[in-house]
Amino acid sequence: MQLKHGTTLLVADGSQMLVLRNTGDTVSPELSVIQHRAVDSLANREILSDAPGVSFSSMGHGHDTHGQNDAHQQMEDRFIAEAVGALAQTAAGTDDDLIIVAPPTALGVLRSQIGPALQKRVIAEIAKDLTNHPVDEIARLLMDY
Repeated sequence: MQLKHGTTLLVADGSQMLVLRNTGDTVSPELSVIQHRAVDSLANREILSDAPGVSFSSMGHGHDTHGQNDAHQQMEDRFIAEAVGALAQTAAGTDDDLIIVAPPTALGVLRSQIGPALQKRVIAEIAKDLTNHPVDEIARLLMDY
């Protein structure tokens, strides 16, 4: 894959994001970090404070327990929404191409969060987790993709 000068990249997962811009050229890309953010990933047991709720039936005997949401997944989804906001803020006022790199689950959430104006500018969606790679290695891996 060739990264043109000015191409903006969002590399994200549920707890880390990098917004990068290619300040180099297609032959030797140089990715500059525009924004970096990371949050601590907590387990459900650290997020939830209590057992699932219980309701009593108005007819007959017995009670029902309410299902418990996956709080960890909800936090990751909120973080992905924030990452899309950061991408939109960085891409505002430009007409640069956009590339999104995220693990498959996060990529699905990203697709649902991204607006049509940004979606038109996305030239590639790559289903890989590259958030823990050094920036220069991200450029090399994308060139080989």
